[in-house]
Amino acid sequence: MNTLFKHYWGSLLFTAVCFIAAAIYAWSGSGSVSGVAQVLWIVLVLSILEISLSFDNAVVNATVLREMDEKWQRRFLTWGILIAVFGMRIIFPLAIVAIAAKLDPLSAINLSLNDPQRYEEIVSGAHVGIAGFGGAFLTMVGLSFFFDGDKDVDWIRGLELWLRRFSEIQAAEIGILLVILYTVSTMLSDGDALVFMTAGVLGLVTYIAVDAIGTVLDKVERRKMAEGAVRSGLGGFLYLEVLDASFSFDGVIGAFALSNNMIIIAIGLSIGALFVRSMTVHLVRAGTLTKYRFLEHGAFWAIIALGLIMLLSAQFHIPETITGLIGAVLIGISLLWSMRYNRRHGAEEESA
Repeated sequence: MNTLFKHYWGSLLFTAVCFIAAAIYAWSGSGSVSGVAQVLWIVLVLSILEISLSFDNAVVNATVLREMDEKWQRRFLTWGILIAVFGMRIIFPLAIVAIAAKLDPLSAINLSLNDPQRYEEIVSGAHVGIAGFGGAFLTMVGLSFFFDGDKDVDWIRGLELWLRRFSEIQAAEIGILLVILYTVSTMLSDGDALVFMTAGVLGLVTYIAVDAIGTVLDKVERRKMAEGAVRSGLGGFLYLEVLDASFSFDGVIGAFALSNNMIIIAIGLSIGALFVRSMTVHLVRAGTLTKYRFLEHGAFWAIIALGLIMLLSAQFHIPETITGLIGAVLIGISLLWSMRYNRRHGAEEESA
């Protein structure tokens, strides 16, 4: 219990402050207890939505962070969370409105505060492009994990072995993604199809660019290590920031199903984002990914599912509840499978 509190006390304190701020804001607007209760309920649901959609994000964050030195871990968990909370949950929707409506930043803020209905319409209207970019990037993240010839642990053994064989074909995962993008684009109108394909290709290019930067920086750092320097993690930091941005797209768009008030959305999603940060720290410090060998696999399958759902959402409305539930189920099953593996092999070691 003390260990859990150690990792989550900051998020709990932040949650309390946010709920107090939300209550004050609601009271100033409605002046009634029912109005305050309604706003607090929306904030609670938004924070749970963000956590459920981003738990697999925490697992992947922990996977990358454990390879980084402590200095870069601290930088991601401080600067990175500031970018995640304020950049993607607040500035990103405003940037969409400013670009789509050809407004300056101050006018976009004014629109969000004084005409939330119009603000919601503009953000929702950009959903096709967001779905293409975010879905493509997340799908590539998931596929690249399984199209890895050096991977030596398999959870869904037959399927993962089959995918690993395809890793011998260069850029096979890119070809699969392009086929998926084209298939979804055929369901859209001509205008939306062009936006979707363009955004999807940009998501793919972004993944390749971030991966390339990480590879170059990794080579430089390994060279420094040979000379006695400590390996850092700038490439991993950039990768995690883009990954978090892609995860946040779904939560930001889905938040408008509950409220079109920018302040309420920002408070609810920020609480969820900080809890994801705490879960990431917990996973790294407790060595959870080492203890549960298939947990990482479940997270990457959940990322593929989220990426595909995001791509399909350009045409079909898929409730965020289903999206979060699929990720939670995949991660839960992989955790149970890992515990089963530990029990079985622990018994074998004892008998040996």
